[in-house]
Amino acid sequence: MRLIVLLLGGCLALGGCDRQKAAERQDGAPSAATPAADQNPAKGIDRSHAGQPMPDIVIKDGDGEDTALSEFKGSPVLINLWASWCVPCVKELPTLDRLAAQKGPVDVVALSQDTGPIASVIAFLAEHGIKALDTYQDADLAMSSKAGAPVLPTSILYDSEGREVWRFVGDRDWTSAAAARDLAAAK
Repeated sequence: MRLIVLLLGGCLALGGCDRQKAAERQDGAPSAATPAADQNPAKGIDRSHAGQPMPDIVIKDGDGEDTALSEFKGSPVLINLWASWCVPCVKELPTLDRLAAQKGPVDVVALSQDTGPIASVIAFLAEHGIKALDTYQDADLAMSSKAGAPVLPTSILYDSEGREVWRFVGDRDWTSAAAARDLAAAK
């Protein structure tokens, strides 16, 4: 069983964490509701959504209480969409944790897309030594849907007024000099 889990994890690492495969209608034609696999964004910075407002959604905090995403307006915020089953997401979590610990130019919100109970997200973060990031969960996948983020991980930088600056698709070392330059774009 352990071997099957390892093999599955390896396949996800090689293929990324594409959560929205093209749905097939019974006649074999792709559904218009989801993008085809070849329409997924490429890894790296995407500025095509710049200026769009932060979605008006409610997420769960580490106590299981509802929190409006709009509560993060007022200072620049990097919202990272991740899941415990996503190998690239787990790979970058420690760098997001170090970025959050720096109390730098942006707030960091790691928003779990796991659909299980919030307690499982808390346990996962503790098991992986994540200490500076607060626990947040979007079990309904509202952020992914409303922000148009079909791939995990995706990190979206919002300015202090809640407007998107850019998004980064894929995993990244958030403590690198290149990431620091990109994060400086938020005001």
